Amino acid sequence: QVQLVESGGGLVQAGGSLRLPCAASGRRFNIYNLGWFRQTPGKEREFVAAFGDTAESVKGRFTISGDNALNTIWLQMDSLRPEDTAVYFCACRGMGGRWDYWGQGTQVTVSA
Repeated sequence: QVQLVESGGGLVQAGGSLRLPCAASGRRFNIYNLGWFRQTPGKEREFVAAFGDTAESVKGRFTISGDNALNTIWLQMDSLRPEDTAVYFCACRGMGGRWDYWGQGTQVTVSA
C-alpha cells in the first residue's frame, strides 16, 4: 500500500503562484511513479502532470519536481488562472501501471 498526503492548497489571486507538496509513504516505490490530477464539481478527474508529461492546459505554467530521498513530489503552479480552481490530487501508479493510489486532495481556489 501507498499513502499519499497533499497539502499547500489555498486561495490565491489570478496571476499568483502556489506550490503543492505530496508526501508518500508505504511500500518501496520510485517518485517517478507519482503524478498530479485535479477535479472540479461535476467534471471528470483530469490529468495535470507526471514526470515527462504535462497537460496542455497547464504546460509552461505548472512544473512537477520531486526528491526520492524525501519521498516527496511538488507541483509548482505559476500564472494561476480562475479555471485552475479545483481539488488537486496526488496519485501513484501501481504494478500494472494504472493510477491505483490516491491522496485525499487539496483545494486550490484562484480568484479573478
